[in-house]
Amino acid sequence: MAIGHCKDVENGEIVINGLEDLEEPFIQKEGKVVSYQDEDDDQENNGGSVGMVLLSTFVAVCASFEFGSCVGYSAPTQSAVRDDLHLSLAEFSTFGSILTIGAMLGAITSGRIADIVGRKGAMRISACFCITGWLAVYFSNGSLLLDIGRFFTGYGIGVFSYVVPIFIAEIAPRNLRGLLTTLNQLLIVTGSSVAYIIGSIIPWRILALTGLVPCVLLLVGLCFVPESPRWLAKVGLDKEFQVALRKLRGKDADITREAAEIQVYILTLRSLPKASIRDLFKSKYIRSVIIGVSLMVLQQFVGINGIGFYTSETFVQAGLSSGKLGTILYACVQVPITVVGAFLMDKSGRRPLIMISAAGTFLGCFLAGTSFFLKGQNMFLDWVPVLAVGGILVRDEPL
Repeated sequence: MAIGHCKDVENGEIVINGLEDLEEPFIQKEGKVVSYQDEDDDQENNGGSVGMVLLSTFVAVCASFEFGSCVGYSAPTQSAVRDDLHLSLAEFSTFGSILTIGAMLGAITSGRIADIVGRKGAMRISACFCITGWLAVYFSNGSLLLDIGRFFTGYGIGVFSYVVPIFIAEIAPRNLRGLLTTLNQLLIVTGSSVAYIIGSIIPWRILALTGLVPCVLLLVGLCFVPESPRWLAKVGLDKEFQVALRKLRGKDADITREAAEIQVYILTLRSLPKASIRDLFKSKYIRSVIIGVSLMVLQQFVGINGIGFYTSETFVQAGLSSGKLGTILYACVQVPITVVGAFLMDKSGRRPLIMISAAGTFLGCFLAGTSFFLKGQNMFLDWVPVLAVGGILVRDEPL
């Protein structure tokens, strides 16, 4: 009789098979050692339901799609926005890049917001920021309102960047956690690709309105999915915690062990001493911190956002008759490359993929730089567009 299935004997909830249980040896001579991990996997595969988990994940990745839509908005709309609002190159550059400033502030405050109002509350707040931003972009008649709208959408996606993967990881069972969290990055790339493609077809104001669709789906969907059980346990809402976990795992699933593990984890987390920024500079952490931060900083210095924000104009400057073709090609390549990278990440390891990405980025920068150098020297002009398109695709897709 497993400890996880102990019930009330007097009420007839279980039946004891005479002395058979007592006659079993306490230490089995043959058989494998069963760990908690094995028992958890058995419980997750028996009697449970993943329907609500999948629905909750679908709702959450609407925010990821919104993230991609915001990132991909400026690339296909650059020439149209500049012509309609009579913006200088500097003014549009401000519009494109101010998104990252808002995202930075959103990311800084995201953890605090998610801890205070919950994961669902944080996503609702972010969606409202994005809706306000898109409406400001749609109704803008000059650079000021345009920049304010872009900043608001940036703040919203900055919060999304933290709360969405956290929410998915906290609601997903262990055997699906890796797969479901991968959907966050996949939907970001899909959102930007869709923005690139349809932005080459429809007016820029209508494209801004399409950014409202993921937000509306998110706000409506959040009404039908439970809050993160781990957050509910963290803030002491024990009854709501049990209800949310039961809703996620299914009415027939045994959530006793998982609920106990979450409670133990929360208690352990509270008992740990609070860390400070100074702790990162201790000798036992400093090497890992330098490597991790350097990778993130160097990845951004590569300029991937700069290419993403101004893809269309970059292709035009490289000599293409229209930036739409290059933008659509750029969009079509992003999604399959991301899918391949997600599958290779666990099989090949992180380090080999980082090395391959660095090599691809170097090659892409070299090709793109060579193309613009040849254009400036009026040499091999027929090869300039080919080198530019090839360089940009090779440069950005591995990342």
